[in-house]
Amino acid sequence: MNYYIGIDIGSTCAKTVVLDENKTLLLHLVQPTGWSSVDTALAIQRELREAGFDPEQLPCVATGYGRISVPFADKTVTEITCHGRGAALLHGGEELTVIDIGGQDTKIIRVEGGMVKDFVMNDKCSAGTGRFLEVMANTLALRPDALCDLARRGGGTSISSMCTVFAESEVISLIGRGEKKENIAYAVVDSIVKKVASQARRLEGSPGRVCLTGGLCSCAYVRDALSIELRTEVAACPEGRYAGALGAALSAFSIRGKNV
Repeated sequence: MNYYIGIDIGSTCAKTVVLDENKTLLLHLVQPTGWSSVDTALAIQRELREAGFDPEQLPCVATGYGRISVPFADKTVTEITCHGRGAALLHGGEELTVIDIGGQDTKIIRVEGGMVKDFVMNDKCSAGTGRFLEVMANTLALRPDALCDLARRGGGTSISSMCTVFAESEVISLIGRGEKKENIAYAVVDSIVKKVASQARRLEGSPGRVCLTGGLCSCAYVRDALSIELRTEVAACPEGRYAGALGAALSAFSIRGKNV
């Protein structure tokens, strides 16, 4: 049996997967990236070896923010390509629009015929990203997942600024005026959803099936809110946060002569 390793070192978390030759997911790991991508890569190497998959002996591809910091990877591949391929594997389709809400950026990827056709990314502002959500959750003394759950019970409030710094000031002002926490949480998620949906509309052509990947793919309320805003069902699955690593592992299939 042949095995293939994909590593996605993002700005916030590092994800690792191992696939067999039938594209079956055998192992998945997630850990904080921390301050050093190199240290994270070495920690991943140790975990893989303990699990019986030596990345120096098996085909290994790295992607993500810290991909150049993986010394044992055979090659690196861009996040856009890997997230598109990984999402196509997870959602079993060749015509997809992939929404990946990452820690520092949000990617909207159009997949046609199983290949990336077009994409857009957010600008340098962190609005609409996981970092934006994390900052707002900290301001409300909540975890990001708890904020999303609370948002479902709120409404009637909005945040006008798309800048994280100014949006945080708005949230502080809302707290000072005595606005209910669930209404502020609603405004935070609503701001993210509207930003992401605006990006998605910039892509031309038929969206096909729309799917959500990244750290927020397990948040049912974000998925439901995006479905309403985009007027189409947004699919997600628990393995969606590993889409980039899965795409990297699929890219490793082209590496020959290294399986043992």
